[in-house]
Amino acid sequence: MGMDLIDRDRIASDLPAWTVEPDGKAIARDLRFADFVSAFAFMTRIAMIAERNNHHPEWSNVYNRVSIRLTTHDAGGITKNDIALAKAIDEVAP
Repeated sequence: MGMDLIDRDRIASDLPAWTVEPDGKAIARDLRFADFVSAFAFMTRIAMIAERNNHHPEWSNVYNRVSIRLTTHDAGGITKNDIALAKAIDEVAP
């Protein structure tokens, strides 16, 4: 399947807004929006991208906050799919 895990140092330089979890198996980002509707609109845009790429985030929403965690369960860590979705999220994020 070719799911090569991504080096943690590369993530830090390529995705400065993201944090690599201590175990190195996921990246995470918290975002804040003006209000609930803005947060939900962002999630809707990302949901369409995720579905198109068949790679879905673990996330939660409380009012104007969205917390996102990306990992590739099948590979047991962070892969190019996570990096691609993180970059798409960064492009849409405020």
